[in-house]
Amino acid sequence: MMASNTEIQIKENGVLDDTSLDVAAAESFLQKSMAIILEDAVKKAVDVRQKVCEWRSPEELKDLLDLELREDGESETRILQRCRDAIRYSVKTTHPHFFNQLYAGLEPYSMAASFITEALKPSVYTYEVSPVFTLMEDAVLRKIIQVLGWEEGDGIFNAGGSMSNMYAMNLARYRCFPEIKEHGNSAAPRLVVFTSQECHYSISKAAALMGIGTKNVIVVPADKRGKMIPSALEEQIKSAKNEGAVPFMVNATAGTTVLGAFDPIDEIADICEKYKLWLHVDACWGGAVILSNKHKHLMKGIQRVNSVAWNPHKMLMACLQCSAFLVRDKTRLLQHCHSARASYLFQQDKFYDLSYDTGDKSVQCSRKPDAFKFWLMWKALGTRELEHRVDRALVMARYLAEQMKKREGFKLVMEPEFANVCFWYIPPSLRDLPDCPEFWKKLHNVAPLIKERMMKKGSMMVGYQPHGGRANFFRMVVISPQVSKQDMDFVLDEIHSLGMDL
Repeated sequence: MMASNTEIQIKENGVLDDTSLDVAAAESFLQKSMAIILEDAVKKAVDVRQKVCEWRSPEELKDLLDLELREDGESETRILQRCRDAIRYSVKTTHPHFFNQLYAGLEPYSMAASFITEALKPSVYTYEVSPVFTLMEDAVLRKIIQVLGWEEGDGIFNAGGSMSNMYAMNLARYRCFPEIKEHGNSAAPRLVVFTSQECHYSISKAAALMGIGTKNVIVVPADKRGKMIPSALEEQIKSAKNEGAVPFMVNATAGTTVLGAFDPIDEIADICEKYKLWLHVDACWGGAVILSNKHKHLMKGIQRVNSVAWNPHKMLMACLQCSAFLVRDKTRLLQHCHSARASYLFQQDKFYDLSYDTGDKSVQCSRKPDAFKFWLMWKALGTRELEHRVDRALVMARYLAEQMKKREGFKLVMEPEFANVCFWYIPPSLRDLPDCPEFWKKLHNVAPLIKERMMKKGSMMVGYQPHGGRANFFRMVVISPQVSKQDMDFVLDEIHSLGMDL
C-alpha cells in the first residue's frame, strides 16, 4: 500500500529537521584517528628500528583488510582499526631506509599544511572561495620565477609532473597554431616534438593524449652519461623539416629518472632559438639544484627556456603532491590557451580584481592548494636550509659511491652527477667469471632476487631496472636529511647479506 502525501511529508520533515552529522562524535573520532596517525604513520614510520614495509601478497592483503563495502556502517572501534591496518600494511616512504622512488622522508611543515587543507577542503579556482591559498600560490610562483632568473612569468600548481609536461606541450602547440583550440588537429600540419631517449615517459603520453601521436615524438640520442646530444638534435630537426613535418617543441630534462643526467640546456637553447622552437625543461626531479650555489651550474641556461616543470615533492620533500609548472610569458598564454569562460564561476562583474581568479588558466576545475605545502615549509626553513638539503643529499650520494669503490662485489654503473647512485651487486659466485654475455645474463637476475628478499624482510627498499641494454642494476635515490652515513653503510651491508649466496 502506498504511503499518503501526509505521511511522506512527515518523513521528509523528520529528515530535514535532523542533522546528519554528530559534530561531537566527529571531533572525538578525529582526535582518536589523529593520535593513531601521529603514532603509527609519523613516529613509528621514521624509526629506523621499524620495518619499511610489512609485505603481504595481494590475496593475503585482501583478506586482512576486508575490503568489501556493505549496506551498514561499522563501529568507531572497527573503523579505527581499519586506520591502523591501512598504515601497518602500507610502505613507509618516510622511513630512513626507503630509497625506492624520487621522493622520501618526513617533511613536518608541508605535512601540517596538508592537514590544514584537508580540513578546510578549499579548491583554488576563484579568489572568493580560496583567498588565502590563491595569494600563497601567487607568492610561491613569483619566487620560483625569480629564482629561475626570469624577468617575467606565469605558472600554476597542478596534479603532477606529467601534467606539467602536458601543459608545456599544449602551450607550445597553441603558440604555433592557436586555431587548434577551436578546430582541432585538422587545423594544423604534422607536428613533431623532440626529446632525449632518457626523458620521462609522460612526453609520449602527452603526445598521445593531445592527438599529436607517439610516432611524432622524435627521440634524440644521449651520450654515455645520459645527456641529450645537441648536434644530434639539430640533425633531427633538419631531417623532420625536410620530410614536411613542423617541429614546434624540444623537451630537455634536468635530472633524468634513472641516471640523474642533466641535458645541456644552454646548447639546446641555441638550437631552439635558431629554429624558433619552444624549449621546455622537465626539471621535476633536478629542479631543486637551482637553489644551490654549488650545483646550479647543472641547469646553466635555464633563464633562456620557455617553460619549466618542477616537483618540490621530490628533492625538497614537500608532501605529495606538489608540482609547479612555470612559463616565461607576459601575454597571458596560459589563460588564452585554456580559458573556457564558465559564466557560473568566472563572472565578469565581481567586486574584486578578477586577475586573482586563476581557474581559467588550468585544465582542471577543482584544484588542491598544493602551493601551501611548499609555501609553509619555505617560510619555516628559509632558502638557505632548502639549499642545504640539496647540498647534503649530493654529499651523501657521493659518500655512498666512494664506499662502494672500497667494497668487493659493488660496481658503479657510472659516477653519480646527482642523487641517483646506480650500481650492480656481484655475488661471490659470479666474481671470478669473465666479462661475457653469460656473466651479464646471470647478473641480470641478481637485483630482482635481492629486491624480493628485502621487501619480504622489510629492511629497506631500493629500486632496480635494466637500462640501455645493461643488465638489471640498483638505483639508489638519496634525498632525506634523516639519512646518515650509517644508513648508507647499512644499505651496502644489507645488500651483501641478502645476495651473498646467490
